[in-house]
Amino acid sequence: MRLLPGLLLVAALWAAAAGRDALDDWVATTEVPPLDVAVSDEVLDREGRLLRAYTVADGRWRLGLNGAPVDPLFLDMLVAYEDKRFYRHKGIDGFAVTRALGQAVMNGGIVSGASTLTMQTARLLEDGPTGTVAGKVRQIRLALALERRLSKDEILALYLDRAPYGGNTEGIRAATRAWFGKEPRRLTPAEAALLVALPQSPETRRPDRHPEAALAARDRVIDRMEQAGVLTTGLADTARRDPVPRARRAMPALAPHMADRVRREGRGPDGRFATTLDGGLQARLETLAARAVADHGAGRLSIAMVVADHASGDILASVGSAGYAPTDRQGFVDMTTAHRSPGSTLKPLVYAMAFDDGLAHPETLIDDTPIAFGTYAPENFDGAYRGPVTVAEALRLSLNVPVVALASEIGPARIFAALEAAGTDPKLPGGVPGLAITLGGLGVTPEGLTALYAGLASGGRAVQLAHRPEAARGAPDRLVSPEAAWQVGHILSSMPPPPNAPRARLAYKTGTSYGHRDTWAVGYDGRYVVTVWMGRPDGTPVPGAFGADMAAPILFEAFSRVTPEIELLGPPPPGTLMLSHGALPLPLREFKPRGAVFAAPKGQPELAFPPDGATVETGGMPLAVKIRDGRPPFTVLANGAPVQVASHARETMLDLPGPGHVTLSVIDADGRAARARVELR
Repeated sequence: MRLLPGLLLVAALWAAAAGRDALDDWVATTEVPPLDVAVSDEVLDREGRLLRAYTVADGRWRLGLNGAPVDPLFLDMLVAYEDKRFYRHKGIDGFAVTRALGQAVMNGGIVSGASTLTMQTARLLEDGPTGTVAGKVRQIRLALALERRLSKDEILALYLDRAPYGGNTEGIRAATRAWFGKEPRRLTPAEAALLVALPQSPETRRPDRHPEAALAARDRVIDRMEQAGVLTTGLADTARRDPVPRARRAMPALAPHMADRVRREGRGPDGRFATTLDGGLQARLETLAARAVADHGAGRLSIAMVVADHASGDILASVGSAGYAPTDRQGFVDMTTAHRSPGSTLKPLVYAMAFDDGLAHPETLIDDTPIAFGTYAPENFDGAYRGPVTVAEALRLSLNVPVVALASEIGPARIFAALEAAGTDPKLPGGVPGLAITLGGLGVTPEGLTALYAGLASGGRAVQLAHRPEAARGAPDRLVSPEAAWQVGHILSSMPPPPNAPRARLAYKTGTSYGHRDTWAVGYDGRYVVTVWMGRPDGTPVPGAFGADMAAPILFEAFSRVTPEIELLGPPPPGTLMLSHGALPLPLREFKPRGAVFAAPKGQPELAFPPDGATVETGGMPLAVKIRDGRPPFTVLANGAPVQVASHARETMLDLPGPGHVTLSVIDADGRAARARVELR
């Protein structure tokens, strides 16, 4: 009964033709509230598909329509059910008002309403009271003003952006996402009917809380649509058999770290955040990432994966962790942009630079023997040495001594500059770059390492990676020659896949940082490059973790999700020197440092550890002995008694009596000897 005076007023206004001028002035001077409303930020993939959405400031999901297509059947049902003369009236439906007034008089109360879609839009714009005369009059006035200033389609769009659909869900796009997990471009008759019914009483008809009420309201819409001829009897019967959803769907939350990143960078021209990511690939890799860390049980292990098209530089997927959650794995930390030690993954760049400098060829022999560069004495990861090996074999086996020998000739400053030019964003712990950077003595990010390998994969030119389609890209720098890049790729592609991995021929390299803190695998084919990092975000060790065992299998699995068929690397460039070792020019047959002509020949063996006069705390355990220089096999004596004979190992563990003093002697194959007197405790 409270609305009866308002309806009488409407009827009076409608009938009072003599007051038309006054009505015109009244409508013309209407203060229209802002038509813009805050909508959820949306991060989109390269095809415009929603990756992630954010609530607006008041915690509501309100996805802007922005001209997105809406199922025509839903629009037909909405107009037919709510306001069948919407496209003919000027904001107030006189027939509906007259009908509502007559029914109210005959029944002694309100039986049907007369609110048009325009009036409902006015109410949504103001979010004010409508159960009073003043509220209803204000709604009528605003509806008339909207009809004068906007087209019907614009009014309908305002309604669709603001209509409530239960809980914190507003607008048709948020509603179809929340209740059906899809965009509103294509809906079933049952889905469309539920969306027509919900805004009338969004809380009492919420299907997740009141499914019976939701079902009844939906079916009333279906009945009316069948009577109105909007739905055929067959479609209506089918729609009635469809269940209503019993739970709300989660809003898309793919690429959460990248979404946060692009959101900080600012919106695009259409008010959304466009990226170069492929939503389908991103979803597949996030599933793989979660499974990869789960396979290693509980704990603090995390993972990062980056996929890029090395021809365009577009980042196609970016996985910053195994799960975006505040757990022991620190899932909120984006490890794709975290600086970590790259282990051995920088070695291919050093070899490519050595090829360009004429220091070596893949078939050049290079010594893998203990050697010191000043105070720096690198050792292989397994502690063993292989003697003369080809450069190609040294790279395949990831030997440390040969690559440091080449880096010493190239110069660490040049290598560091090349890393900068490649876009790796290298970070030094402090000071001037030294030879240790070759073996991972600096920090790079998974995204930066992807850029480096993209450069090698694309013929030696630097590739500027981008995650935004509008990113500006300058002229690429030349890192290495096409010939050197191809030779490195050819060597890396000859490595066998890890056990139980897909049998794909990738050019790939693994790496493990000092102390087993970081494990890496990076690989590429003729189009894509993929980087996998696994470790703990806090930098603590992962005992027993190796890149070849932990990260490499995930690399191959990731590639199988990127492309069903590996695109082979191209043929060698015309200038590539394709020769066997025996056919190489003499200077390239064996690597010699530039100063080797003037250097003295290798001298007698030396006990690198323990040095003469040292006191060693063994705690009853075997004593580690390391031999430098000399020619194997070696004989080792303790207090004149042989304890190891004819050994080619340069590192060994000796069981010696102790505590006390002991004289160690080593004799090489040429009879040259070294001695050290040490105290064992």
